[in-house]
Amino acid sequence: LTLSTGEVWGDKARLSKSNTRNVKNTITSPFYRKDKIEDEYAELVLTFSNQWSVEFRAYNDGVAYRFVSQRKKPFTVQSEEAVYNFGKDVTATVPYVNAGKDGDYESQFMNSFENTYITDKLSQLNKGRLIFLPLVVEVDGGKKVCITEADLESYPGLYLTNAKGNSSLSGVLAPYPKKAEQGGHNMLQMQVTEREAYIAKVNAPRTFPWRVAIITAADKELADSDMIYKLASPSRVPDISWVKPGKVAWDWWNDWNVDGVDFVSGINNDTYNYYIDFASANGLEYIILDEGWAVNLQADLMQVVKEINIKELVDYAAKKNVGIILWAGYQAFNRDMENVCRHYSQIGVKGFKVDFMDRDDQEIVEFDYRAAATCAKYNLILDLHGMYKPAGLNRTYPNVLNFEGVHGLEQLKWSPASVDQVKYDVTIPFIRQVAGPLDYTQGAMRNASRGNYYPRNSEPMSQGTRCRQLATYVVFHSPFNMLCDTPSNYMREAESLDFIAAIPTVWDESITLDGKVGEYIVTARRHGKTWYIGGMTDWDARDITVDLSFFLKREEPFGNLIQRWCKCSSHRS
Repeated sequence: LTLSTGEVWGDKARLSKSNTRNVKNTITSPFYRKDKIEDEYAELVLTFSNQWSVEFRAYNDGVAYRFVSQRKKPFTVQSEEAVYNFGKDVTATVPYVNAGKDGDYESQFMNSFENTYITDKLSQLNKGRLIFLPLVVEVDGGKKVCITEADLESYPGLYLTNAKGNSSLSGVLAPYPKKAEQGGHNMLQMQVTEREAYIAKVNAPRTFPWRVAIITAADKELADSDMIYKLASPSRVPDISWVKPGKVAWDWWNDWNVDGVDFVSGINNDTYNYYIDFASANGLEYIILDEGWAVNLQADLMQVVKEINIKELVDYAAKKNVGIILWAGYQAFNRDMENVCRHYSQIGVKGFKVDFMDRDDQEIVEFDYRAAATCAKYNLILDLHGMYKPAGLNRTYPNVLNFEGVHGLEQLKWSPASVDQVKYDVTIPFIRQVAGPLDYTQGAMRNASRGNYYPRNSEPMSQGTRCRQLATYVVFHSPFNMLCDTPSNYMREAESLDFIAAIPTVWDESITLDGKVGEYIVTARRHGKTWYIGGMTDWDARDITVDLSFFLKREEPFGNLIQRWCKCSSHRS
């Protein structure tokens, strides 16, 4: 770390003491892919003479380090040097930032953190484009190294680039915003127009984010890593009994497109009452009012469109045992957070989906923690959309149930056929999902084969089979999990609906049985005494044999087995 005073932590440092310890304990992990985690590591702490230290941890599946400041006086961090040297030109699977101009990092700092992966030698990566985390590098013998960060709090997120060499990746962090203007999507974003000469302000003793390298011999072990959750700060919410994960009937993806009804569908109470009835009839815990319920272009969540009466919807939903979630743009939520949370909590709203942050500088990272704490204060769950990758916030604030930062199914409303979502789907369990839950928003009932897919907004489709969509509810981890299609389509496909509605969203145990990055994955998850198995492949058909002997020894039942049957594999127009 280089401070704005010119002092460098790590250059000509004078060691004052060192400490080691071995730790073995059990972490309770609510709303996660397992109910407890065995946390075992060796730790080395090097303390230096001028009030800073470095902590190292070694786990069975990786290593991590972080800086720690003991200083009580404020200071600013000018830069951080984080370089990953691999010794030779290895192959990496990375997601590029999908905004801005090559070579102009400032223009790339505001982005959606949503892109598919490319796989190439380090030397062939685009030197002018930032890479967001996590990413995976393949080293000797097929071993995989997943690079990411954990316990990211009050500090900018880390990007990597290969601008400095063909065998290394170097860190880049967004400077602190100096000036920002309201704008962007429907005036709901704050766009930085000028930045400071430093990346972070520090006001008290603190720890900095963990720099993490998860190292595994087999790809399936990568998908099972819990390092990010282990390294996160423990929960700051004393009572989480009110936090209720579950499934959500979603409106925006299907364009409020219900049929066979005696009202005009759209953003109005009649339509949402229909969604509530659908959710109640199928045991779904929530519906969401996505963008459109608040007056457009005002960035004011207290101004509700005349077609919507939220209190009436909340009261009707409560009678049906369904909760209401409200969508909120970043600036609308940020500017009036306390009042908005207090007001909507009082009338019975259960949570918020906050969208369009699209940055990860220190200011936005602090917003995420403030939003999590404020929502927890008012017993509100939180889904962070338009968001960078998770880094453990869901452990620190368990009311934060989901994160976007994923190239989810919404992309198929506009992405061309050249976008290979099927390959992406069997890549993210080994990379993005290693960091934490993902708000992928699956569940399409219109399903297209490779040559039949095309983007459309009002009646969108998925790539791949119907059964693939069902499998995502097991393979992808989403404690707050969307059903993206219209109730009308689900009711026409009762067998698929029944299967989705019965799948849990949190788990007591999870095991990746087999898999290879970008090719296929088979995942088993246990809820109570019932096991669920989901498998997905890329476009290539394959037979996979997995060892189920340890399931059989436990004498625990399997969930219903749905095979890839013909009616699920075709495109529905």
